[in-house]
Amino acid sequence: MLPRELSNGLCSLNANQDRYTLSVTMEIDKEGNVISHDIYKAVIKVTERMSYTGVQGILDGKEEYIARYEKYVNHFKLMEELALILKEKRIKQGYLNLDIPESKVELDVNGKAIDVHKYETTFANEIIEQFMLTANETVAEHFYYLEVPFIYRVHEEPDIDKIKELNKFLFNLGYRIHANKDNIHPSAFAKVLDEIKGKPEEKVVSNLILRTLKVAKYESENKGHFGIASKFYCHFTSPIRRYPDLFIHRIISEYFTMNEKQKERMAEKAPKYAENSSDRERIAQKVERESVALKKAEFMESKIGEEYEGIVSSVTGFGMFVELENTVEGLVKFDNMNSNEYFIFDENNKQLIRRTYKKSI
Repeated sequence: MLPRELSNGLCSLNANQDRYTLSVTMEIDKEGNVISHDIYKAVIKVTERMSYTGVQGILDGKEEYIARYEKYVNHFKLMEELALILKEKRIKQGYLNLDIPESKVELDVNGKAIDVHKYETTFANEIIEQFMLTANETVAEHFYYLEVPFIYRVHEEPDIDKIKELNKFLFNLGYRIHANKDNIHPSAFAKVLDEIKGKPEEKVVSNLILRTLKVAKYESENKGHFGIASKFYCHFTSPIRRYPDLFIHRIISEYFTMNEKQKERMAEKAPKYAENSSDRERIAQKVERESVALKKAEFMESKIGEEYEGIVSSVTGFGMFVELENTVEGLVKFDNMNSNEYFIFDENNKQLIRRTYKKSI
């Protein structure tokens, strides 16, 4: 993230203040196809600084929000309609909606965890998500065909061997990822994700599919994005918090006056910057996971002795991981279970078999 003075100041779209931007204007038809677009430098003056709560209130028909933002209501209704069209198109293309909830950790003034729960999202979040995805795809495709140096967000196809391993488990539940080494399409994964919606096995299968997929990364060469079923994708929409977006903004800003020497210089930088961005992202994600896990443990420390219902999210040869409704996950070791029983780990079927009663978990 850029320093607060920039991210919350000059680079933030604060209400009633002129802000320099790189803007993308798109004309989208009723099927969700971008039929024309323009990318240009602009000045934006925001008239209202909206929140997800406020927008969702309008979409839900709540009088307090409709009265307050009366002159914008039709705009948000139109945005809702377009977002639904874009989402439906993505689903048809094979967009992978893993729907794995994020954790929200609430802290007191001293930084101590006082609550942990799922991060709740609404369709107002979905509107922004769909618009950002479309903008990112449009920018990536535009500059791919211009053949200028660029940084793409790449998500390659999963390995066929990993898919075969996943299918061994899915077979026992009545599912299958239809794929071979010459034909691996995200729609095959999307079909299974749709079939497990609302079923007891949804959590486990979603996690296993996630582990089967490759990790997205940044590259100077376009290789498409498997997870969102897109041939062209980049990160353009967040230059205040991601370096690849900032690099792309610099490319776009220089493009119209870029000479051959500048192009060569950018072409040399792009692969190095992409690799470094991927490395820093991995480190940041690791730090984030560990900090959230630490705060979750801090919150649950005072709950020792209490009973909760949970879902067995995964099993190993030394115990099972159980996830609670509030997203807290913990390991239950065999050593802490009934000492008179012995558990056998069936790796292919992801099962623990209790030796005494031959009962599967």
